[in-house]
Amino acid sequence: MKIFNNFDIVAKGWYIACPSNSLPKGQVKSLELCGQKIALFRGEDGKVRAIDAFCPHLGTDLGIGRVDGNLLRCYFHHWAFDGEGKCRDIPCQAEIPEKARLRGYATDEKYSFIWVYPDANAPEGVVEFDELKGQEVVALADKPLQRHCHHHICMMNGIDAQHLRTVHRINVNLNLSLDQDSSGRIIDFTLSGEFPNSTWGEKVGRWLLGSRYAYSMRYADGCIGLLTIMKDVKLLPPLHMIYAYTPLPAGKTGVQPIYVTAKREGVFGWVVARFLLWLTRWFYYVLRDEDGQIYDNICYNPQNLLPIDGNLVAYMAYVNRLEPSGWSKTHNLVS
Repeated sequence: MKIFNNFDIVAKGWYIACPSNSLPKGQVKSLELCGQKIALFRGEDGKVRAIDAFCPHLGTDLGIGRVDGNLLRCYFHHWAFDGEGKCRDIPCQAEIPEKARLRGYATDEKYSFIWVYPDANAPEGVVEFDELKGQEVVALADKPLQRHCHHHICMMNGIDAQHLRTVHRINVNLNLSLDQDSSGRIIDFTLSGEFPNSTWGEKVGRWLLGSRYAYSMRYADGCIGLLTIMKDVKLLPPLHMIYAYTPLPAGKTGVQPIYVTAKREGVFGWVVARFLLWLTRWFYYVLRDEDGQIYDNICYNPQNLLPIDGNLVAYMAYVNRLEPSGWSKTHNLVS
């Protein structure tokens, strides 16, 4: 079953539901995520839970219900559900039917967002940058946008060597280092090389940043891209950015850009962190404005791939090895 560029299949992975601050303690909301209507609620313990949104009794949207401790009560007949989707209380009778249950989903809160995994259990939390693991981070979300193509197509942008040389005029000779973790869920593309030294601009850049340059793209579950630029250069620490993708109706993709840096102490540390976030955002806008017209006007058809397109071939093979979820439209898929 082909997963790559297939809107009928939603691979298991972490998908952004909403900003964390939009769901206070004791509140509930229902929303559509990857074509699935789910109810999110934050219990009195502060934990976010996610279950299918329609009550198994008569189909009322649980988003208009209320949070009762760490349970969610339906507005219509006050059936109460836990975070696993099990009915725990029916006011009109003591016995709870076996079928009085919904699917529950794993949740995580990271980078100021609530993320949902299309299964009751996730193998691990939302992916992190190696350079920032174990550190407290500052995350800045930019305005989300939409693209008129599948997110698998958008995600290949950062590893397309031909594209980097033509559209962005990046003439660094880059060598690829490819690494995939044992789970098959995460794949790292690291490109490194030496700055050219021919034009005036290249000589200035070489003087400021050094002769070597590297950047990496980490892909998780085929729906999150972690970009790290300015690796192995002078003057600047690495800059980090997340692209969180969500499939939308009508063949569109939602993209949520998030800039991330390590939290620093004191007023000066606050200023440094904000400067690095601003700088990351500036780099992103340069690339985004150049690329938007490509991915809003594409009919992807890889029939004439060249040796230089080896990165794209590796990425497509990686996506096709991912695991479909129960949110997929293909009826014979089991999560």
